[in-house]
Amino acid sequence: MAASSKRKTSAPKRKPVRTSGNPAKRPIVEAPPITARDWIGAARLRTVPLAVAPVVIGTGAAQLVDRELHWVIALACLAVAVLIQIGVNFANDYSDGIRGTDDHRVGPARLTASGRVRPRTVLIIGLSFFALAALVGLAIVIRTGQWWMLVIGAACLVAAWFYTGGKRPYGYFGLGEVFVFVFFGLVATLGTTWVQAFQLPHEAWLGAVAAGMFACAVLLANNLRDIDQDREVGKRTLTVLIGRRATKIVYTLFMVVPFLIAAFIALLYPIAWLSMMALLAGIPAIIIVWAYRQPRELVVALGLTSLTALAYAGALYWAFVG
Repeated sequence: MAASSKRKTSAPKRKPVRTSGNPAKRPIVEAPPITARDWIGAARLRTVPLAVAPVVIGTGAAQLVDRELHWVIALACLAVAVLIQIGVNFANDYSDGIRGTDDHRVGPARLTASGRVRPRTVLIIGLSFFALAALVGLAIVIRTGQWWMLVIGAACLVAAWFYTGGKRPYGYFGLGEVFVFVFFGLVATLGTTWVQAFQLPHEAWLGAVAAGMFACAVLLANNLRDIDQDREVGKRTLTVLIGRRATKIVYTLFMVVPFLIAAFIALLYPIAWLSMMALLAGIPAIIIVWAYRQPRELVVALGLTSLTALAYAGALYWAFVG
């Protein structure tokens, strides 16, 4: 009877890390504390070289017109590009998180979807980066007197937010690559050239196309990694619409065409041939995209693609000013 008199005990229940429903209404649950590494992961620094590359190319093209390096304006352009890039990443973390799109993501930590950080906090951080970009951009406009560029700057911020934000984000309808090409390629490169030289030489246009293609390639690698999850939640990226094989083909074209552009530029600026050295990172990225077995492998391809863009930009800058 002694055994029967013992009280029945049960193991303490663990609180789940995630709960169902809208993440915006989820309570913050017990989980390991957020660390600096988590915040850095959410900033997705692998994508930052994509913000640097068009500024480097645009500055080189500007020096074809005006040999003087306007380093203050160049650094300001770099700050705007990087701040917008990081702001976009946090805004995407917030928007995708509250929709539930990031519930089963592979890759860098998603703060909102994990439930470890309040969505409002992530939103405020993203908007703070946008605000800083706007302030630096305003300083550029005041310095150069190009007041009409306030419209361009506003368009950049609107496009950054509505990529995944708002009721009908264009990133959910197969238009992500179009806007990335325009804003992270053409606008970033040509805008950098214009505020330093007030002209747009042909070299700036060629470099802008190349920068835009690299940016699109990174987005394709990212969406290829997430294709299954995006299908489940109804996020109709270009990759979801055209499928894996077609995405791999388009990705390869986006990686190869910039080097064809560099070969053309090298006819006038022979140092541009050095851009082919960027293929040391580009070729492995292409191989991974075609041969990957696990989605996580595409995180490496994404990083290599970004590094390819940066190395390519550095070679073009040298070709233009060397």
